Amino acid sequence: MSVTIYHNPRCSKSRTTLALLQENNAEPVIIDYLDTPPSAAELKNILKLLGLPPRGLLRAKEAKEAGLDDPALSDEALIAGMIANPIVIERPIVVAGGKAKIGRPPEAVLDIL
Repeated sequence: MSVTIYHNPRCSKSRTTLALLQENNAEPVIIDYLDTPPSAAELKNILKLLGLPPRGLLRAKEAKEAGLDDPALSDEALIAGMIANPIVIERPIVVAGGKAKIGRPPEAVLDIL
């Protein structure tokens, strides 16, 4: 099974999640999403797999700093904002077997392996 982690190496939860995946014999494709943000189509797919609206994938503090906390913003505007400012995307996100989980807590991702 293919496993992908949208990873921020500076984030302790992301590092812990990556280590947990590797300890469980998953050798994930690692995407440093700050350097390589997902496309709009990839984000929409991740949101569908997570069962979340775009606002549900925003980090509150970073979203506010980027001006994405305005409740009037459309889903399309939020997705465009996430692509332009990937730091606002909650992390880490693991995608495996047609499912996705946010690694908060890191052990949550084990459910989809």
